[in-house]
Amino acid sequence: MATVTVVNHLTLDGVMQAPGRADEDPRGGFAHGGWAGERGDQVMGEFVGARMTASGGTLLLGRRTFEDLAESWGPQGDSNPMASKINSMDKLVASRTLTEPLGWNATLLDGDAVDAVAELKGSRSGNLTILGSGELVRALMVRRLIDELTLMIHPIVFGTGRRLFEPGTAEATLRLQEIHPTTTGVIIAVYVPA
Repeated sequence: MATVTVVNHLTLDGVMQAPGRADEDPRGGFAHGGWAGERGDQVMGEFVGARMTASGGTLLLGRRTFEDLAESWGPQGDSNPMASKINSMDKLVASRTLTEPLGWNATLLDGDAVDAVAELKGSRSGNLTILGSGELVRALMVRRLIDELTLMIHPIVFGTGRRLFEPGTAEATLRLQEIHPTTTGVIIAVYVPA
């Protein structure tokens, strides 16, 4: 059975919008893009790298995250170890608007994304890792298809921006499985369903 793992950066107030680059996601006038970069360190890099590639990992992405990652990581080729790993990984994409072929080792999920992920969980092994993709995460939580949330909680508060758990997110009780502080004040917290 496949495991679905979420790996996301969050601020203390739950914002997940545009952690990577200033121009990543300006929706709603969000002006804080690129906020996670300055807090990356070796602890985070090694931990996240291991989580993303565990058990022959496959990335599971929403359309917006897929397009952004393909644009930012794809051109890097093998220029750094993380780019090399992300570029070589298989990717499954949930989208109502994209059509095949997607390129970048990606395949479009057939039909309803939540139903497709439920079927994948039962029919394959390994790890399906979700990066970003807040809408997909929230939809999968309704059906209790998320097995683990690895959250990198940054010591900043914006008071604005898209959050991982928007109002209306399915209720869930989680259990802290492990916690790792980084040298930059980020807390990597791993939660599983209680």
